[in-house]
Amino acid sequence: MAKMHISPNNATDKTIRSIDRKREQERRFMMKKARENADELVSKLVQRLIDRELVETTSVLDLREAFVNQLNQLSSLEEFDVQLKVAPIRTLVQDANIVTLYLTQYIIEDLINHPAILDIFGEDLEIYLATDSVFKVLRPQ
Repeated sequence: MAKMHISPNNATDKTIRSIDRKREQERRFMMKKARENADELVSKLVQRLIDRELVETTSVLDLREAFVNQLNQLSSLEEFDVQLKVAPIRTLVQDANIVTLYLTQYIIEDLINHPAILDIFGEDLEIYLATDSVFKVLRPQ
């Protein structure tokens, strides 16, 4: 029987596939946990955004509802759609939380058009850090 030749490229491919699998599992875990704890996380997020004066709103309830809808929708989106959404801010921080990136981009791009929003303040990084301070609990240990 012939001996199988293991090339460096084969080992590299295995490593890359392993990393991709781990990231995909982490992504699914975080999205599931975000959906399960949406009400609690959204309450904290809205409060954090208002306390840090990043969002000015006429209705906190409408703002909470908008975020809950986003978290519920996030778990049903395809990977491509999520990556497309976060593409403009993907390089904002290293090893970013995908849920935080998604919500940050939602705040920057879409939430400004919500009828209950008067204005959004701060830079992208400030909004990301405020959002991540709430959603960092989703990361598996």
